Amino acid sequence: MDPEELLTDWLATSALRPSTRAEYHREVSSFLTWCAGQARPVDPIAAGPADIARWSYETYLHPLLPGRTFDGPDALGQLADRHPDAARSHDRRITALTGYYDAAVTRRLITIPPDLKVLRSGVPRPPGAKNRLTPRERAVLLACTGGWGAQRSKHWERDQLCVYLLLEGLRPAQIVRIDRRHLYPQPDGSWDLRAPDDAENVGKKYTLDPLTGAALKAYLAVRPEPADPGEHALILSSRGTATFSRWPNKLIGQIAATHPLLAERDPAITADAIAHTGLWDTPDT
Repeated sequence: MDPEELLTDWLATSALRPSTRAEYHREVSSFLTWCAGQARPVDPIAAGPADIARWSYETYLHPLLPGRTFDGPDALGQLADRHPDAARSHDRRITALTGYYDAAVTRRLITIPPDLKVLRSGVPRPPGAKNRLTPRERAVLLACTGGWGAQRSKHWERDQLCVYLLLEGLRPAQIVRIDRRHLYPQPDGSWDLRAPDDAENVGKKYTLDPLTGAALKAYLAVRPEPADPGEHALILSSRGTATFSRWPNKLIGQIAATHPLLAERDPAITADAIAHTGLWDTPDT
């Protein structure tokens, strides 16, 4: 199956709306055309994040990032801050390619999809967007999170924990600043957590749901060693450093891209919307 056949077969058999299928066909076709037009043609099915970043920059982002290349989190942060609508369009393109590579895995053309989370801008929701997930959306999110394993991410235990902490009501900026020293295991096996407030003081106490507690225990067993002995952030990158404030949004965008109901949501699901939803209460529809 060649790249064009994969695209056609994926969209023809997907549960996406016709309008979304047309949009995804346009975006992925743009990438396939770019791959074929390189001096040394790129195999789209074997492409990685660096190839997709070059396509995004040369085809769409070059005018929006004057004087710099699309070279990582700083460029993505600039895009999200200065051009939020363009950043959302960029993230939608990454969602389309995520679906394409998931289809390649399903059809056994590749074993593991490329980690496209690193290419997301993490732009927050637009003003006035609905602030909570529906019960159905939350159920699908929980299913996608449960299926987010080693085939999706090297740090799947950390990623799962982040989603559950959001559903506990912690905001994205709090999650990346949780201090490991403020985790308190209880005699009954549960966990209490003190989240940082805006002034970096110890703030509200959260008694974690057993689902979140199990994810926390699993993550602590594999948490990287901090690069700096003075680093006490619970959530660490693979380099042993604290993550940045947009990371939860990038993660949520990539998890949402794995299911049509979440991938098609407009406006896109954000970490902040999940934090307003709750684990078991009935969110507003």
